[in-house]
Amino acid sequence: MQRFETGREAALKLRPDEPVYCFRPSVLTRDVRTFVDAFPGKVAYAVKTNGEPFVLKTVSEAGVGCFDVASRREFEAVRAVAPGAEQLYMHPVKALSAIRLALETHGIRTLALDHPDEFEKIRLVVQALDLDPGDISLFVRLATKGHAAYELSKKFGAAPGEAVELLQRAERHGFRPGICFHVGSQVEDIATYDTALALAAQVRRQAGVKLVGLDIGGGFPAPYGRDPRAPERPVPDPARLVRDIGADVARHGFDDIELVAEPGRVMVARSLSVIVRVLLRDGKRIHINDGIWGSLSDSWTGKITLPARLIPDPARRRRPGDASRLDDFRICGVTCDSVDILSRPFWLPSTVDTGDFIEIGHIGAYSLSLRTTFNGFHPDTFVEVDHAFEDDRDGLEGFATVETWGEPETEAVAGEVEAATPSPGTEPV
Repeated sequence: MQRFETGREAALKLRPDEPVYCFRPSVLTRDVRTFVDAFPGKVAYAVKTNGEPFVLKTVSEAGVGCFDVASRREFEAVRAVAPGAEQLYMHPVKALSAIRLALETHGIRTLALDHPDEFEKIRLVVQALDLDPGDISLFVRLATKGHAAYELSKKFGAAPGEAVELLQRAERHGFRPGICFHVGSQVEDIATYDTALALAAQVRRQAGVKLVGLDIGGGFPAPYGRDPRAPERPVPDPARLVRDIGADVARHGFDDIELVAEPGRVMVARSLSVIVRVLLRDGKRIHINDGIWGSLSDSWTGKITLPARLIPDPARRRRPGDASRLDDFRICGVTCDSVDILSRPFWLPSTVDTGDFIEIGHIGAYSLSLRTTFNGFHPDTFVEVDHAFEDDRDGLEGFATVETWGEPETEAVAGEVEAATPSPGTEPV
């Protein structure tokens, strides 16, 4: 990869007409180590969040020796960069052939399930391979409720009574039973973990079996952008959040077994940004060369506001508007699909125009995993960048604020004070 100090430098030197991803290995390493050092148990990186080889390699080198995987390609991706790493097969519903591949070829010995038929599939493969069930951990996934940007119990998870029966069945057949849950992605209310832990404790008491471990899944929130008209709500600091969850784990009596977490966003979100170009400005609409079928699916769902900054094209000398004022612009993607419009606006200087560049930050989670080749557009160019996205404030001409970790910042970034009061006649998108 070519290397630059900032995304701004990359944009102005490369002047790309196709999106360019800016990878920040130092940021990824720092965020991985922050979580690993704070968490009092096994950390299994969720490969689905971002399975690019350079990301997996950096995560492994930063101290993660375990990975949460869900498919053959994820098994192979982990083996390619970290052959000795442990893999946890935590997808609750699996093909028989995938179960066999995991157990026989990749040596996976931890699997999740939430249904009696899934247990039977695993039992039959274990029997056919003549494996000792005492070497295999089966984690029963509980359905939980809580507040998160993406709720993950609509599709998976056993009710308490079903979970009790599955745990007892696993023990009767010689497997090592455990409990797991996943409270959702980008958790908005940290009390959600406490609620799930209380449910897990109830199931444990009723099942009366010896558990091998408790997997609390992912959901740990990462900082994104915010509407400058709205009050700032800091994202919990990862280390402090983990400490709080650890206290809840002990309070519910789970400090006597192994604790497992499956972080994703909290580790990789800040490690990538994408540089896009303005193809056309039409009033308060901006057409860019990326979109919801490329890097920006998170911004289509309306669940997450991505931070974005303007990088003006220096070749354009005369501009309309006031560079000191941020306005909300509706963002249209590059495909010839009218659905390709972001649900949330970008706050940019009113001078933004055709040919300018925009750097969109904190897209390390899911953006690469979910991009498509629809309409022939497929961003796939990467450069390496030294500085964190939010640290590039030199000569800043526009910036939609990034949420902070911990306490709110009191110092405003250039343009944010003006942006808090939209221009007359401007309506929210």
